[in-house]
Amino acid sequence: MMEGPVDLLPQGATWDGIAERIQELAPDLLVTNEMPFGHWLAASSTYDPARAAESVQAHEAGLAALGALNLPAVVSSRPVFAGDRLANEAFALQDGRYTALHHKQYFPEEPGFYEATWFRSAMDGFDVVDVGGIRVGVLLCTELMFNERARRYGREGAELIVAPRASGPSRRRWLTAGAMAAIVSGCYVVSSNRAGRTAQGQVFGGVAFAFQPDGEALAQSSDTESIVAVDVDPARSRAQQALYPCYVRE
Repeated sequence: MMEGPVDLLPQGATWDGIAERIQELAPDLLVTNEMPFGHWLAASSTYDPARAAESVQAHEAGLAALGALNLPAVVSSRPVFAGDRLANEAFALQDGRYTALHHKQYFPEEPGFYEATWFRSAMDGFDVVDVGGIRVGVLLCTELMFNERARRYGREGAELIVAPRASGPSRRRWLTAGAMAAIVSGCYVVSSNRAGRTAQGQVFGGVAFAFQPDGEALAQSSDTESIVAVDVDPARSRAQQALYPCYVRE
């Protein structure tokens, strides 16, 4: 999990430093923040096709940069064209193979986060998928706030919920949402976030975090460690799902 700096490009000194640290840690699965490359489109309340195309291109270059890390698996998200708007598509890279996992379904619409203006979903559902031998469910940013989705992932046999984010400076409620997602699902929850202040003054809150299947904190990024590795034991998740409150029926 990681804090991705604002306006990150998939080449240059900043990316090279990030890539070097990731390769030192050598994770089996890297979870990035939501749409990690280029400018944050949803800062604007007006959809701009040229800026949308620019972001799509930046993330296409980002795919090559992520693939060059040579990790067993990466989960991230990127904008893809969806009619007259974009879709925010979570994906996995596994041994160079691209798999679309999920399209973001829930969109805020407020200053700094005019996502309903820019995005729509072109893929239905919240499906559990196998990524690197672990059963994974994806909740993109705002979706982490909806416990029913996390709970359903647990019922469907997920062992890990990944939550790429691009959230603002408020940290407490995101940590609460991550803990509750773990508690109701019995899954590990791992979330990465965008971090820093843009040239226009928008602030992203950083704080990548991981929770254990019982909702206890596992790890969190810091001012000195923006990329953090954690151990995940799928058997522990399966055991937790037989315990309270996971076993309680609707």
